[in-house]
Amino acid sequence: MSFKEQVTELSKRAVSAQTIALTEEATKNALVMPFLRTLGFDVFDPSQIVPEFTADVGLKKGEKVDYAVRINDRIEYILEAKAVSANLSQAQYSQLYRYFSTTDCSIAILTNGIQIWFFTDLDAPNKLDTNPFFKFDLFDYDDNDLKELEKFHRDRFSITDIKSSANTLKRMKAAISSIEAQFNDPDDEFVRMISKGLYDGKLTSAVVSEFKPIIKRAFEDLVRQKIQKKLTAAFNDNVNIPTIKDVDSVTQLTEGGDGIETTQEEVDGFNIVRAIAAEVADISRVVMRDQKSYCGINFDDNNRKPIVRLHFNSKTKFLTIFDSDKAGARFDIVQVTDIFKAKTQIQSVIQSYIGNGG
Repeated sequence: MSFKEQVTELSKRAVSAQTIALTEEATKNALVMPFLRTLGFDVFDPSQIVPEFTADVGLKKGEKVDYAVRINDRIEYILEAKAVSANLSQAQYSQLYRYFSTTDCSIAILTNGIQIWFFTDLDAPNKLDTNPFFKFDLFDYDDNDLKELEKFHRDRFSITDIKSSANTLKRMKAAISSIEAQFNDPDDEFVRMISKGLYDGKLTSAVVSEFKPIIKRAFEDLVRQKIQKKLTAAFNDNVNIPTIKDVDSVTQLTEGGDGIETTQEEVDGFNIVRAIAAEVADISRVVMRDQKSYCGINFDDNNRKPIVRLHFNSKTKFLTIFDSDKAGARFDIVQVTDIFKAKTQIQSVIQSYIGNGG
């Protein structure tokens, strides 16, 4: 199998393992060891994988890290595993920091079997960074993520390439964060920079205040145009892509209609879900039913076959994404286009309905 196919199989395994492999040891067996196999390692060869690796730190003797990973007789990774239910952002992983400084390894990995976080020492030599430079999620990845993950494969490993990529990723995150801040609330300096080419007079505080909502709206329209381009590519030319102006073209958009207002964001969200669904099903089977507290998207216009609910009525936007057992999980987003990040989960529940005779 190709690397992409192996990761796909691992992702499928993780769907069932997340409800069964509840302990740390079970997570190691069900997900962590298969993950290391996917990266090209023989998990039963002690010259490649050393379980319970002892890393003495100062006065602390006999402390162990879950796995040390060797490439060409050198320890390149140390890996600490948590139970599949663990929230990595809240997990205690101070051991990784201590171990990293006592070995010659280049990479430290923290994982719960589904999310895999990669750390290195970009900020200070031989001192593990506080934040991971790369995060991979088996339930939420794209081709770019796969390309980054493949760099850690045993046959392709190059610490020079990885650190170069890590620096690039770090700068990209900072750039995205800065752009996102301007998107949500452009500051006066940014508004002045854009407005210079739009206004001939003096850019007083009053003028800047006047331009600020205009520039924010321009950002939003630009994003909406890009969404439309993606949707046009996903749908064939004969399928109508509804907007707020022709919202009646969507079947069963509301129930009752009393006090229900379907927003453009909800329509955009619905279209994105249909675009994602187009790869695995006839999009006419994906139907929106707007409610007062959320906007529901179901399969076959059936409330017993929920795909996703859009919660866009407050400042904090999020989705409820359902699995084959109708269990819903919260998926936070910042903007509507973030729905594309949930592609794997959305397609998975649709395929489960089709596979059950739907």
